[in-house]
Amino acid sequence: TMIRLREEAASTSHSPPLQLPSASRRDDRPEVTLPPQKRLDIALGPRYEVGESSSAAAARPAGGFRGAPVSTDTELGGYVREFETRVRQDMDEIYMRLDDEQTERQLLAGRLNIEAWVRATDASDLVHDKVMSLRTTVLGQMSEIRELQAVDRRLVILL
Repeated sequence: TMIRLREEAASTSHSPPLQLPSASRRDDRPEVTLPPQKRLDIALGPRYEVGESSSAAAARPAGGFRGAPVSTDTELGGYVREFETRVRQDMDEIYMRLDDEQTERQLLAGRLNIEAWVRATDASDLVHDKVMSLRTTVLGQMSEIRELQAVDRRLVILL
């Protein structure tokens, strides 16, 4: 299959070419056979993403590649299905978390609205009580003024 590789920001400076180990050093190392996925992971390291390019399916011959073992296609199909399943699960989890966050925000907004309503009601009650107290004071003073005016008229008549 065609594989698309993306390397993280490449350095603009060039390092000197690496020296190949001498033949005697290479003979000391045993040969290890790994599945293709493991080989890609080890060869590329964590700086690369491995995935099938969008043009890979179109470039693939209709009958498959000659000489490609069927098990590799089956394994690749399994990897693709597993990847697709993981992506769907991750997306479901992301949407679930977003819904949870939205619900939490709505609950918080509701609590804040109730608290604001309670404070406004308390302030309104306080103002109402103060107005009633002032009204009582004014009515008392108006009654006292009338009494004083009546006394004043009597004194004027007597004089």
